[in-house]
Order: sequence, then C-alpha cells, then structure tokens
Amino acid sequence: MKEESEKIKKLLENISKVIIGKEEVIKLTLVSLFCEGHLLIEDLPGMGKTTLAKAIAHSINCSFKRIQFTSDLLPSDILGINIFNQSTGKFQFEKGPIFANIVLADEINRTTPKTQSALLEAMNEGSVTIENISYELPKPFMVIATQNPSEHHGTFPLPESQLDRFFLKIEIGYPGQEEEKDIIKNIPSKNLLENIKPVLGKNEIIEMQKKVPEIYADESILDYIIEIINGTRFNPKIEIGVSPRGSIYLFKASQALAMINGRDFVIPDDVKKIAPYVLPHRIILRSRESGKINSFRENKKIIEEILEEVPVPQ
Repeated sequence: MKEESEKIKKLLENISKVIIGKEEVIKLTLVSLFCEGHLLIEDLPGMGKTTLAKAIAHSINCSFKRIQFTSDLLPSDILGINIFNQSTGKFQFEKGPIFANIVLADEINRTTPKTQSALLEAMNEGSVTIENISYELPKPFMVIATQNPSEHHGTFPLPESQLDRFFLKIEIGYPGQEEEKDIIKNIPSKNLLENIKPVLGKNEIIEMQKKVPEIYADESILDYIIEIINGTRFNPKIEIGVSPRGSIYLFKASQALAMINGRDFVIPDDVKKIAPYVLPHRIILRSRESGKINSFRENKKIIEEILEEVPVPQ
C-alpha cells in the first residue's frame, strides 16, 4: 500500500490548500470517489461545496461541470439533445453537462422529480439513453449533489429511492476559529483554485478504484457490519431499515477508508467511522409525521446509538 498511500497523501494535501481544516470531509469525498459512488452534501450556502468539487476535479486532471438545478430545468438540459444538422441533413447528439468526470448537481432538490430522475441512469449505469441510443459517460464519473437544509429541503425533496443511490451523505460544517482565520488570510485576489495543479491522473484514479475490492476484511468484520444493519431493521424508532445495498456500500466504504488510511485490511474502527455517512439517509423513522422530511441529523444520531450498542469485534 506504500505507493497508494503516497498518492493519496499528495491528493489530500493538494485539496487541503483550498478546503482548509476539513481533512475528514476530503477523506469522505475520496471514499466515495474510490468506490465509484456519488456524494450528497447537505449544508448551508458558502460552506465550500462548489470549491470542494472543483478542487477534486483540478487535482485529478478531470473535466468538471456545474448544473444549477431550478424548477424549470428539463432532463434534456442535463443529458443533452438531438439537433438537426442542416449541412448533413441528419440529427446529431449534443452532449449535456452530465458528460464530465466530476458533475456538481447544485441544489438538486429545487427541480422537479422528472428532472431529478434523469440522473438515475447516469448514477447507476454510467451511461445515458437518448431515443433508444445509449451513450457512455467518461470515467471516472462522480456526481456531487448539494441541498440546503435551511429551506425545508427545497421545493421537491428527493424520494428515498433516489437518496439510496447516493453512496454517502455528509455535511461540511463551519470551520474552527483558527481555520476560519486562515481562510480569510489566505484568500488571494485571484481565484484560489488557480493554485491547484493536478497531482494524479484519470488512469491513476481508475486503478485505485480497482484496488478497493482487494482490501482484506476478516469474517468478523462482515459479521459486525450485518449486526449494525440488523440494528436498523429491528430498532423500534425505525420504520424502514437499511437495505442490502446499504450493507454492500458500508462494506465497500470501509475498504476504501482503510486504503486511505494506509492499510490493506479493514479494522472495526473503519466501519464505525464511516457508518454515520453511509446509513442515515437509508432509514425512515417511525416518528416521522405525514409529509415531514427525515432530518439527517436525527437519523445520524440514531445510527450512532446503534453503533454504541453493537459489540465491536476484538
């Protein structure tokens, strides 16, 4: 793991130049990237969500597109459209902004369910289908979506089935006092992202994605994961627990976190640290009133309670 550890260290240091004091957030984002997953960030405006997405794209020499989701956005605005070319007398496909390595879906919950669902095939299959023709998306491919919790999750909250497609859900949070002081002092007159140069290439990221399944996990780790998942299914506070997809994602995320931490094997602490970001958006509480949206923090608190109750393997 020495070679991978050095590459990951360079990547973390590079992104930390603009995302100051948020190493854990950067690591969680890389977990999602290395697992070929997608990330949902729920936080207030101005926390650095766009900067984080751009910094990752710049650091791995990948293309970046930002889509501002609004109520009048159409699926074709995301995926692309067939346009008639008068010179050739044929229709040609004009690719939409989804055809990028890192796609920032900003305020995803402000658009209609029809437009939200246009992302599902891209996120699941790595391709889009237009008029029965399938187009492959570039690799690596990652959607980083954002939503603002201060406005009751926007006009069109994401349904549970779409939330489940996101590998992790995180918050960035306010910086500490010293970190915020550094942010203020280090903001230059020019765009800070101009200082971010590529430290890895696309092929290196793809190779690291292939390394994740090779991270060893003992049988006791699998039992530990199943106990945590069952804790969500039989908890009196939870109406609907985590599906098998959630248990697979928790396992993969634990492997990726172990790799990021420089190990070729998973320890229980990897599972315990990553579970509060893999599982909360995959449960539905019994106490939820009709029409009320699940609170991410409330769900996360219950997952943390379950983690305290489940015995850690020795």
